Amino acid sequence: MPSLSVFGAQWGDEGKGKIIDLLAREADVVVRYQGGANAGHTVVVAGVKYVMHLIPSGILHRDKLNVIGNGVALDPLALFAEIDELGSRGVVIDGSNLRLSSGAHVIFEHHRRIDLAAERWRGVGRIGTTGRGIGPCYADKAARTGLRIADLLEPERCRARLTAALAEKNAHLRDVHGEAPLDLDQQLSRYMALAERLAPFVGDTGAEVRAAYRAGKMVLFEGAQGAMLDLDHGTYPYVTSSSTGTNGIPSGAAFPARWIERVVGIAKAYCTRVGEGPFPTEDSGPEGDRIREQGREYGATTGRPRRCGWFDAPQMRYTLELSGADGWVMTNLDVLSGFPRIKVGVGYRLGAKRFAEWPASLASFEGLEVEYEELPGWNDDLTAVREYGDLPAAARAYVEWVEARVGVPIVMLSVGPQRDQIIPRRDAPLVHSSV
Repeated sequence: MPSLSVFGAQWGDEGKGKIIDLLAREADVVVRYQGGANAGHTVVVAGVKYVMHLIPSGILHRDKLNVIGNGVALDPLALFAEIDELGSRGVVIDGSNLRLSSGAHVIFEHHRRIDLAAERWRGVGRIGTTGRGIGPCYADKAARTGLRIADLLEPERCRARLTAALAEKNAHLRDVHGEAPLDLDQQLSRYMALAERLAPFVGDTGAEVRAAYRAGKMVLFEGAQGAMLDLDHGTYPYVTSSSTGTNGIPSGAAFPARWIERVVGIAKAYCTRVGEGPFPTEDSGPEGDRIREQGREYGATTGRPRRCGWFDAPQMRYTLELSGADGWVMTNLDVLSGFPRIKVGVGYRLGAKRFAEWPASLASFEGLEVEYEELPGWNDDLTAVREYGDLPAAARAYVEWVEARVGVPIVMLSVGPQRDQIIPRRDAPLVHSSV
């Protein structure tokens, strides 16, 4: 299996880090192709938790090449903080196992400042951004005023382009938001110093990944955030600023779409969302609170409590179809233990109109009501189960019922954060032969 795309099929935080870490055992190259440092992929190894924000989750395997593609909005300060943190814990990172695309756009201090100021300015209309400057960086990319890593590495070009950018951004900070302007010389000094440290990691990663694929090496593409946060196909405007599903790979990694050979979605056995925006199956009552506490549903990057609710079958059909998924992984099945009844969203109503599928045509989800079906729960602790047949009958019934509703095979289950807390599905196509 020379190429595999793994993406989040809900609103992010689906447990992608652990699954990518598992799949990276047989991959040669792991590629991150979109998003910024607001992503948080968590991997637990021998009881030790590692959280990656920019660096692909394959970095914990020393012999793998990890790539940050041109579609990523890269904050050099966040990157080196992550490299230093992982290095302090024995994870050696250098230009041999981490490569950065020269075409990736750079997040600067002015992007972060504008992001935070704009969110305050929006008031009740805020999007729920993490304030890391990712949206403003992508906006500059689209406006053709941004700086790429390649620009950062050429001092005179960097000086000219950053001078022009700050002239505009300082005026915006001062006149629109009433913020103090940034000092040009300080910013030049800071980012040119960062450029020197970046240089050993930088190259034409698109060419490197394509060459690896042509040589028969396995390439694993790691999506960040979730498909419902996709800029074009998510719950706009409460979305991120990039293409989060498999469709983001050709532009974000410079890799031909026809070379993507297998696609696997990741989704929880329930649903969560961080920040503002529509979430039809959200449960704001005691059962939602219970899901949050049993699932430890707090952001890996921000620490924010996640909004929690029930599995949404039409939403899953929508995102799996958008990315052409061959199968999907259900994570956090163990979290549902102890619920006497488990709800699943199966359709929606808005006034007299019923939607059997995800209502992507709606400009607003206000007033949308969810139709639910309920299944019997189970009380057993699932965290030690490793074979599908050893799950309680009610848990198997839930998995199979959801699988039938979604219409795409579940290729494995996750029942805890540890690397080995995985249950293969022997009656569905496996992701790869070692699982």
